[in-house]
Amino acid sequence: MSDALVCPACPRRCTLSEGMTGACLARRNKGGRIESINYALVTSIALDPIEKKPLFHFHPGTKILSVGSFGCNLKCPFCQNHDISQAGYETTETEKLLPRDLLEIALQARREAGNIGAAFTYNEPLTGYEYVRDCEILLKENDLCTAVVTNGCFREEILREVLPGTDAFNIDLKGFSQKVYDVYGGDLETVKHFIAAAAKHSHVEITSLIVPGINDSLSEMEEEAEWIASVDPAIPLHINRYFPRYRYSKAPTPVELLFEMRDSAGKYLENVHVGNI
Repeated sequence: MSDALVCPACPRRCTLSEGMTGACLARRNKGGRIESINYALVTSIALDPIEKKPLFHFHPGTKILSVGSFGCNLKCPFCQNHDISQAGYETTETEKLLPRDLLEIALQARREAGNIGAAFTYNEPLTGYEYVRDCEILLKENDLCTAVVTNGCFREEILREVLPGTDAFNIDLKGFSQKVYDVYGGDLETVKHFIAAAAKHSHVEITSLIVPGINDSLSEMEEEAEWIASVDPAIPLHINRYFPRYRYSKAPTPVELLFEMRDSAGKYLENVHVGNI
């Protein structure tokens, strides 16, 4: 293991020998350095309403070009995009789209459909943060907005790479206990730090998907909302309904629970939305 390197991107800290790929399926040790496998390899691209990200308080009523690749550093058993988030290079159909190519598509979409920029989403975009960073530089030079939809389970060094170019984040806060994050292979404190740091420089909205049997505690939601308010009570929180997907087959979240959570969170936060109902 003398040639092994520790990937610095997220709390998993994967130890990778030459040629090995990390748990995210998107980063590997090649030639004595950790590199992104999914750089400029796009699996999905579409012009979406910005509310779909969801970003309700960032240029509402506009459209944004959504771009995704493959790979994710968390392992959510109910992932709605598991065909790309839990897939690697060998099992995913991709199209090469260099930053300059993405810029041209974004500019064309602005001319034809009023596109405001690009959102990096669908899989976990920060497994390939280098691509996000490089695209954002070109997009900003051309007066286009940028958004990153992320689980936020990344170390501060990675956030610093993309923070200067990111206008808006939607960060998936999957629960408010380490017990919840143990289900996914993540770290709550890392996500909290990411949220607090991002909120100092960019527009931030938070999404919590409420999954029966995992993070459906009303008291935990109240703790979560109180903590978010300590960062900024104006941060919007999206409390979303789960539906069975991938490897998780429990019944959808009871709608009445979502509204109870909304009311509890509303004691601390100015903008709480219930979604997927």
